[in-house]
Amino acid sequence: EVQLQASGGGLVQAGGSLRLSCAVSGFTFDNYAIGWFRQAPGKEREGVSCRSFSDGRIHYADVVEGRFTMSSDNAKNTVYLQMNSLKPEDTAVYYCAADNSALPICSYINYYLDYGYYGQGTQVTVSS
Repeated sequence: EVQLQASGGGLVQAGGSLRLSCAVSGFTFDNYAIGWFRQAPGKEREGVSCRSFSDGRIHYADVVEGRFTMSSDNAKNTVYLQMNSLKPEDTAVYYCAADNSALPICSYINYYLDYGYYGQGTQVTVSS
């Protein structure tokens, strides 16, 4: 069973940093695209970052490029999202997600495409 659990959210001032973690089980990174998306109140889901399983390339949404960094520790089955220079508009619930379909989720990171699997999110609030 594919399971993902995000953690590490919290309240931070604008300009600050947070690192989110995602513990995964039930699949290997080699066979799934894995990434992060977010959803703010009243808004649609928004892709944040995504690692393609075909070539391992990490894609970032334009709105976070240069500020967020996605990484993984295969030995710990954990994916991370380091978020720096946070802005109030980054406030949202952040989810980690995985997918093994043919959808070009990573290539279309600036347009949200549904992942097949995701867990409970973690709230990130950035105060101005």
